[in-house]
Amino acid sequence: MMGKLVRYQKSDGVATVTIDNPPMNVLSGQVTKELGEVFSALSEDPEVIAIILTGAGERAFMAGADIKEFPNWLHMNKQELKTMNLQSHKVLNQIDEIQKPTIAMLNGITFGGGCELALTCDIRIAEEHAQIGLPEVKLGLFPGGGGTQRLPRLVGEAKAKELMFLGDPLTAQEAREIGLVNKVVATGEGMATAEKMARKMARYSLEALSRIKKSVNEGMELEFNKAIELEATYFASVFQTEDVKEGVQAFIEKRQPNFKHR
Repeated sequence: MMGKLVRYQKSDGVATVTIDNPPMNVLSGQVTKELGEVFSALSEDPEVIAIILTGAGERAFMAGADIKEFPNWLHMNKQELKTMNLQSHKVLNQIDEIQKPTIAMLNGITFGGGCELALTCDIRIAEEHAQIGLPEVKLGLFPGGGGTQRLPRLVGEAKAKELMFLGDPLTAQEAREIGLVNKVVATGEGMATAEKMARKMARYSLEALSRIKKSVNEGMELEFNKAIELEATYFASVFQTEDVKEGVQAFIEKRQPNFKHR
């Protein structure tokens, strides 16, 4: 499927979404809108089990928001700004909450809104030349795409504040050391690594994968005993699926399971 700035292709249960907004794949209003449309389509697509998100070219995953749009914002009142901001949060939340595993492949500069977009994915793989950061403070503003909320939940409060107060980028390796990215690979090898990981996930049951994601995402926000109860609810429901019967049967018969995602 082709949007003007966001496109995707599918094979083997994996959809690869590419942001193609040259030269730096910035997050314009149009890109945000098209991301929403693409992720809505992927959410409903029974052929797609896992999703990779990346930027076109090798310079940038996404170099941030489209700063050319900012001057228009200076004339808006507080309520208009808040409404506009919450509109972009809708799309970011939609990506965060999609009931399928998502992998961001950071193929270059991942700044500001690009970093915040990467944070909505479940897993981040960075090529070694990638730089990752939230430089908004240098413009007199601050991350408004979930950065102040998703980053501390991932790397801890103190480290998140340090990154946002200073605005300086991390290398891919530094980002891995603090848990901001899962894996660093050589430049040019990111896509193969992401595809291998996504294809492995896509061979499992989406019934199990989606419950893992829901259980983690929803449980993180709950007090521990409530979270365990939530896990028990999802665990009970996975036993009502056809795939669990197939998985157990295949194990007993010493063969590969053939999951139908039902």
